[in-house]
Amino acid sequence: MRRFLISAVASLAASAFVVPIPALAERGIKTQQVQFAKGSSGATVKGSITGDGAADYKLRARAGQTLKVKISGGKATPYFNVLPPGSTGEAIFIGSRDGDTAALTLPADGEYTIRVYQMGNAKSSGRSTAFTLDVSITGGAQAGGGAPAASGADALSDATGRAGEGKFNATGKMPCAQAPAQPMGQCDWGVARAGGGTAAVVVKLPDGRKRFLFFEKGKATGADLSQADGDMTFRATKEGDLFKIQAGKERYEFPEAVITGG
Repeated sequence: MRRFLISAVASLAASAFVVPIPALAERGIKTQQVQFAKGSSGATVKGSITGDGAADYKLRARAGQTLKVKISGGKATPYFNVLPPGSTGEAIFIGSRDGDTAALTLPADGEYTIRVYQMGNAKSSGRSTAFTLDVSITGGAQAGGGAPAASGADALSDATGRAGEGKFNATGKMPCAQAPAQPMGQCDWGVARAGGGTAAVVVKLPDGRKRFLFFEKGKATGADLSQADGDMTFRATKEGDLFKIQAGKERYEFPEAVITGG
């Protein structure tokens, strides 16, 4: 059988699990945040892809947690890869080789990407294929004081889910720029807070797109960037109580009070 169950234990030291994925077109990559219902550790996502396009499903998790993914569909079920935080294409699971089900012990904190794609005739003929992803995150390494490290990821996941639904604790405008040489303008923002400096900020860009910015314990930890953005660089500095963030080609500035509510 082409597909089979694989359980891989990845670690930061075991780079042998990180291998290149098949080349995919830069265009046509759709991106979506995976949102778990409050109190749930899993979600079911339905989607479709066409030809050489791809779909990225992003979610945040902690080192030591277990990510389980299963893809299903019709006779032409697509493949999926799992990309670790900071990946430029390298994967810790390759569906075209490893099967339609993954159970991975995650090597690092951060944002993981489940990338769905087609190969062979389905890719070259431009076929449209529907699929279902069953995704879950469980467990977690123990943090100081005996508290599970998963709690922080759960809090951010909850905040991201509320932000995606437009359930904000506060809204406003912030200085922003969509291109490196562009003067700063004003963008609408909304924030969903989880307390303790953990929050998800959604910024509406001038072209109508939305950018998610993530914060944990008062620190900027990432954004929902993908290869479709053309630049996956993320940098954050803080001057006094002012965050200055570069997400891909975009720039943002806003006070710490956006995150803390102070």
